Amino acid sequence: MTTADSATRNSGATVSIGFVTGMLSGMRSRGENVDDLLRGAGIPPAAIDNPGARVALRSYATLYKSVTEHLGDEAFGLLNTSLRPGTFEFLCRGMIGSPSLGIALERCARYLAVVLPDLRLEVERTHSWALLRIVEQSRVGHSRDDARRVFAFEWLLRLVHGLACWLVARSLSLSSVAFPFPRPTHADDYALIYTANSSFDASALEASFHANLLDLPIRRDDAALESFLQNGPETLTMLYRRDRETVRQVRDALAAALPASPGIDDIAADMHLSPRTLHRRLVQEGSSFRAIKDALRRDIALARLERENVPVSQLAHDLGFTDTSAFFRAFRKWTGQAPSRYRSR
Repeated sequence: MTTADSATRNSGATVSIGFVTGMLSGMRSRGENVDDLLRGAGIPPAAIDNPGARVALRSYATLYKSVTEHLGDEAFGLLNTSLRPGTFEFLCRGMIGSPSLGIALERCARYLAVVLPDLRLEVERTHSWALLRIVEQSRVGHSRDDARRVFAFEWLLRLVHGLACWLVARSLSLSSVAFPFPRPTHADDYALIYTANSSFDASALEASFHANLLDLPIRRDDAALESFLQNGPETLTMLYRRDRETVRQVRDALAAALPASPGIDDIAADMHLSPRTLHRRLVQEGSSFRAIKDALRRDIALARLERENVPVSQLAHDLGFTDTSAFFRAFRKWTGQAPSRYRSR
């Protein structure tokens, strides 16, 4: 179990450290020290060098607020143009008087075109489907998989989608999202935050949902907005997530059992459930027992290979593999390369 995992296993929802490193990537690219901001949010600084780490969602929200206040930029220093404090407030005020969600999103797109020239938001409607499209206008980062660029798209989609959910006072399911970058290491969390139907390496970000959702009325008023704004945009990191409590419990149980490798019957018994009930709950939360076990092993393997000089045979044993060759096959499936090559890279 990672440092961040052990610190937060009883604190509820968590997020991958990949979102933290993305948020801080603008500062780190300029050589700024981020350790004090991390400690202030209750995140060990060493965690950002551990790709398998997870942090409490509340710590992530605290860091969100701290970074924007420290930089005076509500876009975390990621873009060529900063978003001065108050940008989010006026975005909300411009949308809240709309008669429907569709009109609110059109107002959002026009407002962002003025304050955010690097990324353009488009709203498109067909007979059955609606599309949120985010197009890169000016180059963000040095490459398609630059952490600044990846997080900029992740952040803006989460901001617009989360705000839309809040305005209509209900969760709005995204049917699919195509992201304009290679699959990041923390993409397993996308099923929780966006949708399980995610694809990568698209030409632009495209998020689809049922068109009739655009006709929903806005249910928030000025009084609700004043209360909402007291916490700022970081509030959206806490709202309208498809939190998977059963997935988290199974992952924690498997991590605690290592190097043993219990099956679903054993974990179900520990949770006082039948295997069938546990399986059904995992399916409802968009996962499976095998997927959770594979993701846990992968996260720990990558983290230890990057940070420790542990022999591959010992790592295979610690992760509960029956032999080293089984670990080699699994690792190639995860990364496309052998553990020794991954370590040397």
